[in-house]
Amino acid sequence: MHALIVIDVQNDFCPGGALAVEGGDDIIDGINDLMRTSDAVILTQDWHPAGHESFASTHPGRSAYEQIDMPYGPQVLWPDHCVQGTTGAAFHPRLDHDRADLIVRKGFRPHIDSYSAFFENDQTTPTGLEGYLRTRGIERLTLVGLATDFCVNFSAVDAARLGFSVDVREDLCRAIDMGGSLDVARAGMRTAGVLLR
Repeated sequence: MHALIVIDVQNDFCPGGALAVEGGDDIIDGINDLMRTSDAVILTQDWHPAGHESFASTHPGRSAYEQIDMPYGPQVLWPDHCVQGTTGAAFHPRLDHDRADLIVRKGFRPHIDSYSAFFENDQTTPTGLEGYLRTRGIERLTLVGLATDFCVNFSAVDAARLGFSVDVREDLCRAIDMGGSLDVARAGMRTAGVLLR
């Protein structure tokens, strides 16, 4: 079986949002079309409590997009975004989220960020998605969404590492691309065995 994993198509990652990805809403119609032909659809949703440790506002004297060291490794500090229960955390209104078989919320632990749909940023705390896919007999995954160089990238690499067959539809993704992060992400995905198309 094949599953479509739609990464973080939320208001805060789309134009006008707190952490907007350029053209983030341009991919929605194509994603909706792809949902209709997929055996299973899983959506991920960034879901941070207020005052999350990954927010620059939580660290006095620090600015958004700076990098700090956390107990689990390097962490980019972000503008406050996708705070639980806010409009910014909601799925974009054009996204057909009713088609989802499962919604995986991530980043809800206050002291650790979560880019991947499979693991928190410590790379050991699971989200439960792997077990869900295995119990449904799903072996092939297509990833789309926001942002290519962060949450899509981490999810794709983890999925490949776990033994799934993974492809990323780059035409249905958009990137932040901070300081060449998109090229680094593409190279890392290819090295992990992810098919970029």
